[in-house]
Amino acid sequence: MMNWLWLVSYFFGGAFAANAVPHFVAGTMGRPFQSPFAKPPGEGLSSSTVNVVWGVFNAVVAYLLLVRVGVFDLRATSHVLVFGLGVLLIGLFSARHFGQFHGGNAPSRP
Repeated sequence: MMNWLWLVSYFFGGAFAANAVPHFVAGTMGRPFQSPFAKPPGEGLSSSTVNVVWGVFNAVVAYLLLVRVGVFDLRATSHVLVFGLGVLLIGLFSARHFGQFHGGNAPSRP
């Protein structure tokens, strides 16, 4: 029987993997992007260098959560579904949050 904590780890592994992408891509393109280190956090812009480092950090955490916890198997439907749910939820959150800064379809603020 699989340990349910593995599934929690795979969920957060998906969230960290998805979060790594925009930070790393923006940073390697030389563009500033929001990060937890900006002022105000998550709204202000951080340098491209900070975003590359933050993106790599997120990728390392994703690796640790996916590969070093339990036995992640791409052929195990439950593993992939939980990983995908983590990717989807952080993706939807990011789209709504950062859409307000970049012209996405976030709800308007009063």
